[in-house]
Amino acid sequence: MKNEAAFHFHSTIYPLIIPHLLGSAFNIFLLRQFFKGVPDIYIEAAKLEGANHFQIFFKIALPMVKPALFTVAIFSFNGVWNDFLGPLLYLNDESLYTLQLGLQVSHEQSTTQWNYLMVGSLLILAPVIILFFFFQKYFIQGSNILGDREEK
Repeated sequence: MKNEAAFHFHSTIYPLIIPHLLGSAFNIFLLRQFFKGVPDIYIEAAKLEGANHFQIFFKIALPMVKPALFTVAIFSFNGVWNDFLGPLLYLNDESLYTLQLGLQVSHEQSTTQWNYLMVGSLLILAPVIILFFFFQKYFIQGSNILGDREEK
């Protein structure tokens, strides 16, 4: 009989990282739809020019789906950054707590200092807002599954 603790996931950050490396169904579907939207004429022209599969992927398809890649990156970062339940289930050591758990612990104190709690909430929210503002152009292009390709 196998020991359940053989993976050494208890009180580590590994169960927070490894599931997100496998991808989510929404992200996979979004990328699939964008890759299906790459016109076949470009792929056929690259084959006629002698490009192999890797060259077609890296030089033709990947640049065309760049908005979708940025959208998936923003969604993934936002999901991992705002995750509260996963760290709550897997982490027992307070030194490994995420910022969201630390904010909850500070809220559960006997006397909650609301001003510090609100400043902490704003600081936790800041990276998500900054990331969105830097990649807003790609995010808006990538959140539209059809994109501008169908209109042209």
